[in-house]
Amino acid sequence: MLLSVLTEPCASVVAVAVLTGMRIGEILALRWKRFDLLGATLEVAENYSSGEFGSPKTKSSRRVIPVSSALRRVLETHRARMNPTSPEELVFQTPKGTPLSDKNLYNRELAPACDRIGQPRVSWHSFRHTHQTLLHDSGASLKTSQELLGHSDLETTLNVYTHTVPDSQRQAVERVAGVLFSDVLSSEAEAAPRGRVN
Repeated sequence: MLLSVLTEPCASVVAVAVLTGMRIGEILALRWKRFDLLGATLEVAENYSSGEFGSPKTKSSRRVIPVSSALRRVLETHRARMNPTSPEELVFQTPKGTPLSDKNLYNRELAPACDRIGQPRVSWHSFRHTHQTLLHDSGASLKTSQELLGHSDLETTLNVYTHTVPDSQRQAVERVAGVLFSDVLSSEAEAAPRGRVN
């Protein structure tokens, strides 16, 4: 399994990507103040791309995503490891506190990990497709999927992101976590070695 050979913070980034369907730029711009522990949600309010912070891709991209219990454990473990001193801090950052580079993370961690386990290399965007496919297989409605992925129109969700043949958003993300990871995810995230990736 890919997660088991990734070091931190890449393992946690991949967990967030698969369990939420967030774009890599949305994940890298995520701040601790956007993680509501009591409400178990993540707010997508920023994007980080090409070295700059900005608004999410579209109006629909600004959204609040329910956090499954598995992802909550991943984020709580990551927060304990990082020990942030301010809610403004990025969830995923370099040791110097600067944003991670999606290209460096891919070239130094994700692609080599795929090579090590003898699997085809995956892109950051493929995790969005994986999330939507699992949502669909778990019985989530297209409207729920559209809102979770932050798509402007239903056609994109249906024709581009759904690869296999309505519940609430929270039930949908919990089912995805259950189908894909169960309790394995949190133990792997805790056991993953911490690496340095800029």
